[in-house]
Amino acid sequence: MNKIAEAFDGKKAFIPFVTAGDPNLQTTKELLLAMQEAGADLIEIGIPFSDPVAEGPVIQQADIRALASGTTTDKIFDMVQSLSSEMKVPMVFMTYINPVFVYGIEKFARRSRECGVCGIIVPDVPFEEKEEIRKTFADYDVTLISMIAPTSDDRVKKIAEEADGFVYCVSSLGVTGVRARLNTGISRLIGKVKEVKEIPCAIGFGISTPEQAKEMAAISDGAIVGSAIVRLVAEHGEDCVPYVREYVKSMKQAVQSVL
Repeated sequence: MNKIAEAFDGKKAFIPFVTAGDPNLQTTKELLLAMQEAGADLIEIGIPFSDPVAEGPVIQQADIRALASGTTTDKIFDMVQSLSSEMKVPMVFMTYINPVFVYGIEKFARRSRECGVCGIIVPDVPFEEKEEIRKTFADYDVTLISMIAPTSDDRVKKIAEEADGFVYCVSSLGVTGVRARLNTGISRLIGKVKEVKEIPCAIGFGISTPEQAKEMAAISDGAIVGSAIVRLVAEHGEDCVPYVREYVKSMKQAVQSVL
């Protein structure tokens, strides 16, 4: 069983997201350890980019702060690699195709593997064009995570057939960000995935409260939370670690309570 599969094995997974380098890489390092300690099953690490098209204002601002603090892709790899002996939960990068191309696809894949990252999410690569990077990452045992959204309806079967690791299910249209209400229609899309392949499906975009996490975990295999965590980091800066730790602990408890 690979590390991503282990995150979902016999349980509902809680998957937090953090923007690397916001407010600085030392704080990110502390956050990764704290989120693991608080019960995260898998952690998404965002690589800051100047034009993050899938992100709402909260994560856009985090990207701006991270880049302003001098964060680079190389420094992120070095930081994650420095934690390789301490991080036991699987880690995946979330980034955009431009930083991957600029860095070099094979070099990016190799360095991801070297620092212990086992997956990558690239939201702006269409399903029809993913093969260009999927094979290179697969050569280094790094899984390209597929995404489905309410607009994927006609393509869900094809996406599911070729999906690996887990399927990232986007709960609603638009960009990332905290939402008061989530699209429960996602359960129908998850049903379509499961008809094709028995692969974990985790829901992201908009989840911020324990109640929402519990609601989404009840219809899927896990909940992904980004903007609510990034907002805590923005609010508390370098002092954010204990606040994020407690938040992750409460969200993990909510997800676990579904079982």
